Amino acid sequence: MTKPISEPDLTRLLERIADALDRANPPSVEEQDLAAADAFVWHADGSRLAPVPKVSRVDIMLLRGIELQREQLLENTRRFANGFPANNALLWGSRGAGKSSLVKAVHAAANAENPGTLGLVEIHREDIPTLPALLERLRGAERRWILFCDDLSFDGEDAAYKSLKAVLEGGIEGRPDNVVFYATSNRRHLMPRDMIENERSTAINPSEAVEEKVSLSDRFGLWLGFHNCDQQTYFDMIRGYVEAHDLGIAEDEWKPRAVEWTVTRGARSGRVAWQFVQDLAGSLGKRLD
Repeated sequence: MTKPISEPDLTRLLERIADALDRANPPSVEEQDLAAADAFVWHADGSRLAPVPKVSRVDIMLLRGIELQREQLLENTRRFANGFPANNALLWGSRGAGKSSLVKAVHAAANAENPGTLGLVEIHREDIPTLPALLERLRGAERRWILFCDDLSFDGEDAAYKSLKAVLEGGIEGRPDNVVFYATSNRRHLMPRDMIENERSTAINPSEAVEEKVSLSDRFGLWLGFHNCDQQTYFDMIRGYVEAHDLGIAEDEWKPRAVEWTVTRGARSGRVAWQFVQDLAGSLGKRLD
């Protein structure tokens, strides 16, 4: 006579069956409203785009000392937003120089000229291998999209750069016409020199191995370099913030404090200027709206 299955055993059996069915037939990704916001963050683990109601950005005219880069990236973005060909862009150079701030500001400026036509999607560096899945979500959408990866670089045995290279230009499907890729990096070739040199020393054909690594940056048609600013540009940045936020402090009062601030940081950059302004506003009891 067969022993009846106890209720706990039956529950566990049913759970295993349900798990097996879920694995065999994974739930389809829900359709998302890609017009719900102007900016999204890609979450690879759930294959979803999370809307960002308010993007942390700086007004484009407050970005001082990078006027040439600003105009070049803005013109490229305007063309793209208007339906014309545009290049992938690599913004490279020193830390805190305004690379990521420029991308977000340019998106806002171009989108303001043609509201609703241009979306921004941020993808994290570790999620680069899931780019094909993200592009599939955006391919054919009515809006045009800037894919943005901040602080992009590759180290050691990281092979994710091959996925990115194929997506940008070399894949069968290639990059969709309604998508352009903007990345920031501290490295011009996205890889450290020792990684490139290691390829040269260990490969059967050193020149081909190095070319494989360096050719990734060639997939970006627009290269914009960012460098450390001089003291006058540093002052111009702070002056712009002080006036824009109406902090009500004379220049001869904040300048000595700004010099002391940069000495303690050991550098001058847009990031250092903004950090000083935040400290200045706090000391004055003013808000930065």
